Amino acid sequence: MTGFTANFAELSPAERYKLLTAAVIPRPIAFVTTLGPGGIVNAAPYSFFNVFSQDPALVVLGIEGRPEGGQKDTPRNIRATGSFVVHLVDEALAAAMNLTAVNFPPEVSEAAVAGLATLPSQQIPVPRLADAPFALECRHTVTLGFGRERELVLGEVVQLHAREGIVDPTTLRVDLAAYHPVGRLFANLYSRQSDRFELVRQSYQDYLATTQG
Repeated sequence: MTGFTANFAELSPAERYKLLTAAVIPRPIAFVTTLGPGGIVNAAPYSFFNVFSQDPALVVLGIEGRPEGGQKDTPRNIRATGSFVVHLVDEALAAAMNLTAVNFPPEVSEAAVAGLATLPSQQIPVPRLADAPFALECRHTVTLGFGRERELVLGEVVQLHAREGIVDPTTLRVDLAAYHPVGRLFANLYSRQSDRFELVRQSYQDYLATTQG
């Protein structure tokens, strides 16, 4: 059997990025708000992101430095305030999210530029986006540095907010038909989660029963 293979030691960072971001898809998007100097609400999207565990409830962000060098607003603000909000992105929020990916200077509020209304958070000082389907208030846990180009920021989720109609308060089930989440693919591509299928996970006993008759 033949196929493609690549030794990452022989690839440039750009080539590794091209392969990894096209192979690992779709990726959830963390639309992160932080509080900058003077109360500026910064907002930026990151697709090197995921939930890490539920006990404690941890999220992890993979954040690259600025193209011209230096730290981005998001990790700097997180270190300064010890908090941030992760928002999940739906179809209605996608265009505004994409606008905030522009490399604005630190004194510019991406939330204001994109016309995003905010609401106070309950447990942290950083405001959350009013129209996001989900908002996760997070307290900074630790930042791990990997060279000059990459930081992993871990935060503990202390409060979750969901837009009305998405979460059943009794069962805690999420209505995907009301959510409309989008995922990151590669280049300029994103995905909707409208085409799904179901697989029931078996127990070992169920597996034995089906294989042994």
